[in-house]
Amino acid sequence: MRNFFQFPKNIPSERKKKLIHFCKNVGIHFGDLQLLDLAFHHRSFSNENMHYAHCNNERLEFLGDSVLGMATATFLYEDMAENHEGDLARIKSIVVSEQTLAPIALSLGIDQMLILGKGEEMNGGRTKKAILADAVEAVIGAYYLDSGYEAAEKFVLSFIVNEVRKVQQDKGQKDYKTILQELYQKKYKQCPTYELLKSTGPDHDRIFWVNVHLGKQVFGPAQGKNKKEAEQNAAKLAYNSLHAIDTNK
Repeated sequence: MRNFFQFPKNIPSERKKKLIHFCKNVGIHFGDLQLLDLAFHHRSFSNENMHYAHCNNERLEFLGDSVLGMATATFLYEDMAENHEGDLARIKSIVVSEQTLAPIALSLGIDQMLILGKGEEMNGGRTKKAILADAVEAVIGAYYLDSGYEAAEKFVLSFIVNEVRKVQQDKGQKDYKTILQELYQKKYKQCPTYELLKSTGPDHDRIFWVNVHLGKQVFGPAQGKNKKEAEQNAAKLAYNSLHAIDTNK
């Protein structure tokens, strides 16, 4: 039922030791180490190695994203019984974001487990938030396939509950797009709009530039390594500006 394309079945002994060590440090157990190993293979590696064509973690990432969302949503539903849906959605959007998951990946040692193409390796792929966050989701997806939902949920909660508590105490990474939209809609009954101005740099290391429009006001440009990050940074600029105006009134 599982389709690993032509992913090699024999894991080199040194790599196998690393995989076992990773599991021990993280507190999980894999019956199928090949599945775990696939979770660490970035598409840049398969793109550069024809023998590994299509052997990357994107399908596992797709699956893990849903498991992560379900586990987080269930916890919030049970933990915040007195809160409205909007409160739960806001916190969930923050704790399952790239901004939150990337540091989690580093704390779990996922950066050291990644298998990257030479180009991505040379361009700092091990520290890129998008790659790290995607790998967290891929590991979750692999663990779900290997050990079932309950085990995967327990793994997710081992790191996501702490992030939820940070947001509840207003110490976590803020989703500025959501915060700005809530503020602007409440005041003016309108939604912010984002404008991609340009992207610069080579394909493997692009920088995106974005403005955010609040009616006739324009804030930015702000930059990011992807469009989503640039929009977040533009929203942060706008929110801080509006907050400063309100504070000085």
